[in-house]
Amino acid sequence: MAGPDAALLDRFGRREATIGVIGLGYIGLPLAKAFCAAGFRVIGFDIDPEKSRKLRAGTSYIQHVGLGDLPAALAAGRFVPTADFGLLPEADAVVICVPTPLNRHREPDLSAVISTTRTIAAHLRPGQLVVLESTTYPGTTTDVVLPLLQETGLASGSDFFVAFSPEREDPGNAQFDTTTIPKVVGADDDAALRLAVALYGAIVRSVVPVSSLRAAEAVKITENIFRAVNIALVNELKVIYAAMDISVWEVIEAAKTKPFGYMPFYPGPGLGGHCIPIDPFYLTWKAREFGLHTKFIELAGEINTSMPRYVVGRLSDELNRRFRKSLNGSRILMIGLSYKRDIDDVRESPAFAVLEMLEAAGAEVAFFDPHVSVIPPTREHAPLTGRRSVTLSPETTGTYDAAVIVTDHTRVDYPALVEASRLVVDTRGVLRRLGLAPRSNVAEA
Repeated sequence: MAGPDAALLDRFGRREATIGVIGLGYIGLPLAKAFCAAGFRVIGFDIDPEKSRKLRAGTSYIQHVGLGDLPAALAAGRFVPTADFGLLPEADAVVICVPTPLNRHREPDLSAVISTTRTIAAHLRPGQLVVLESTTYPGTTTDVVLPLLQETGLASGSDFFVAFSPEREDPGNAQFDTTTIPKVVGADDDAALRLAVALYGAIVRSVVPVSSLRAAEAVKITENIFRAVNIALVNELKVIYAAMDISVWEVIEAAKTKPFGYMPFYPGPGLGGHCIPIDPFYLTWKAREFGLHTKFIELAGEINTSMPRYVVGRLSDELNRRFRKSLNGSRILMIGLSYKRDIDDVRESPAFAVLEMLEAAGAEVAFFDPHVSVIPPTREHAPLTGRRSVTLSPETTGTYDAAVIVTDHTRVDYPALVEASRLVVDTRGVLRRLGLAPRSNVAEA
């Protein structure tokens, strides 16, 4: 084998390559850490210069992502956090880890991928591997990324190489990290596939090559749709069983003792995070191009997005039944703002919908989250920016008409919460797990 792919393959094998990671967020920062730990020189690019400043100061801006060896790599010149994209030609491999949200019409918003690819194209040189990790619909790399790179006059497969490898991070999951989660890769040609396998094989335990870019893109969409549909199922069961005075959490715990044919999923106040609430709609949108309708996926989306309203309805019913009190004028304490347990990530958190619905009904709402001291700016909930978490104590808790557990963080004194509260509405089943339910002042939603 001869040519730029052979030279690049050799550089990957010797750990002499420089890796560029674009987007130092929840995906890119752990990836940069993994490449540095494997001995590569890494340039971390982000349009936010504050991230580079904090990294150079030895500070992580993501609570559950420690910096590990990055400070040492920074001191040795093997890690360069920067907002200067003029350094892109120094990278032998460029990995794109930018957001792929939905627009207000719930259609794919690829603006970050497109602008990033154009920036790469402006600095593209022969011998580089470009990998997209951002979750998207099948066909994005071929139909969007590749044409923009080829506008340079350079040819894919000979001058440069293109691959797709879906990110698989699970924030807050201590059992898995970037290096222990198998990495799926698909590429534009055989040479690009060999390069992508070698690149990721240097940092992860297992690489899973697939036949094409589209297949790799479909893998991540499939994984997230699987979760979205199953969560929708247990959310619907929760509503049905609640009407029958049956705890869905008790049912799930018993059902999962079956050693075959069942996999436990858990209900909640809705879906959060960047993946599960968003990614299924990427496939829904793409399917329309083929005259197909994703009825199952869309139904799951409807069920999951209806859960915040169900939670507010259950709270309203309990206040009225127990105290003859309406939401209007009630003081409500929300426990948890992040979208999942023990992290500070609030992206797409259902807590925002619950909070806004409660306030629209006339309630006075405060929140406590041990991981989120201040609500950060968000596109969808800008008016909430800057609100601060309250202090949780028996004295202050007792001044609220009800507490609603939206996120089941472990750093919450649940026995004290139940003891001090007039009413606790639990959307996560945490009180039952801790033996604090059923109790007279506890309701599940």
